[in-house]
Amino acid sequence: MRNKMWLFLFLVFMECYLATGRGIVVQQKSDAAIPVTTLSPPEGNTTFIDGTTWCVALPGVSQADLQNALDWACGLGMANCKAIQQGGPCFEPQTLVSHASFAFNSYFQTNGNSDIACNFGGTAALTKRNPSYGKCVYSTSGSLVASAPPLLKKHSQSLVWSKLVVVLLVSNFWMKRGQKARGSEKESVCVSEVLVAFFDSALSG
Repeated sequence: MRNKMWLFLFLVFMECYLATGRGIVVQQKSDAAIPVTTLSPPEGNTTFIDGTTWCVALPGVSQADLQNALDWACGLGMANCKAIQQGGPCFEPQTLVSHASFAFNSYFQTNGNSDIACNFGGTAALTKRNPSYGKCVYSTSGSLVASAPPLLKKHSQSLVWSKLVVVLLVSNFWMKRGQKARGSEKESVCVSEVLVAFFDSALSG
């Protein structure tokens, strides 16, 4: 029953996010004088991956797109990017692909281990080959659960959805700045629906 509740919440979240995104496209076409720039979460299917997999950056993609995806992962995506900071075990090699790969994998492993969490606008892909090297260890979902305290293990799923709600709220704020007043009411209702569903499921758990 609880799994069905989480699935329902996820579908509500995606419907809200995609509906808001479609509103932006329509608004941009009707009023090109108001540019709208947003950073969105990874896009993909909701297929869960069996076995051990990692998420890495694709070589040869646009450097600008890769940098934007890296900034999102370490920012709104709340990936653990400490290891790729100067002095960290994964700082070298100091390349965009290497740093993005670590950040993408961190986000992927802590957000459901599904291919929807490894897309980043087409700049990332799944691999079954362990990208770890030297003292730089790429995490897996199993290692994250094993190292988590009992309380975090119990509420790990709630934490993931809390992140998604935060991302939606922040993204919605920036989206509203680029839209006219007539679209704001619809977005507010959309966010409210997600929040109500989220807190209802949290209280029922």
